[in-house]
Amino acid sequence: MLLLTFKLLSRLPLGLVQALGGVLGRIVYWSSASYRRRLHENMAQAGLDVEQLAVDAAAEAGKQSLETAWVWLRPRADLAAKVHWADEAVLRHALADGRPVVMLTPHLGSFEAIAQGYALRPEARARPMTALYRRPRKDVLLPLVENARAKEGLKLAPADMRGVRMLMRALKQREVVGILPDQVPAAGDGVWAPFFGRPAFTMVLPGKLAASADALVLVFAAERLPGGRGFNVHIEPLEGALVGEPEADAATINAAIERMVLRFPTQYLWAYNRYKKPANAPEPPVEPASTG
Repeated sequence: MLLLTFKLLSRLPLGLVQALGGVLGRIVYWSSASYRRRLHENMAQAGLDVEQLAVDAAAEAGKQSLETAWVWLRPRADLAAKVHWADEAVLRHALADGRPVVMLTPHLGSFEAIAQGYALRPEARARPMTALYRRPRKDVLLPLVENARAKEGLKLAPADMRGVRMLMRALKQREVVGILPDQVPAAGDGVWAPFFGRPAFTMVLPGKLAASADALVLVFAAERLPGGRGFNVHIEPLEGALVGEPEADAATINAAIERMVLRFPTQYLWAYNRYKKPANAPEPPVEPASTG
């Protein structure tokens, strides 16, 4: 049933898919108090005007949920026509450097379009992307996720030791690695680092990989354009050096994500439980009391 739904969505115009997603996002927002509360809390933590932006953020989240089917299953030529590289020069310069590249793609805009869009570029033939992914909880979804996402120029690495070895091998071959850096990791794979002023359990893998391979680190966002016009892919080099200290490097990466999120504040997945404490993780540091 889910595969059929994905196929049907992929055959619709992108603008219609996103319009349906916007309606779905608003329905979820108004019907779920827990969803609404988390979205409000996370947006307020980032200093945003919740009253003005919350409903739009929910609508954008709904668009993201449905457009994924379009991005995964649409013919590649159709997707290529919708992915616009706003910072083409930044990407070209990074690839020309010769070092491996770590692409950080937070839950912002149409993040699925970044990996799929990169795989369509001519550079991906010689320097494919290996993207880290989490297995779906239901095994019945695994063929859909793997077959729809994996393409020529794009390899999938499961979020386990085998996948980490795949990422390390890709970097050793001076290829490209893609990671969602704002996913909450398991207890042994992260540290507490500030994210919009609050401790968030943050994965250490991107910093470790980049440091081990002397890789360039870039932060990406695929801005969703109105009217089904596609996606503008924005790219920023990581500000600040990674120093090999997990807490410091996690803080540097989180700060870079913050800057990108604030460029497109309604397109971040604010209802994601970014501040949860994984089982067996250490307690978060105590936040200093306000003196204001």
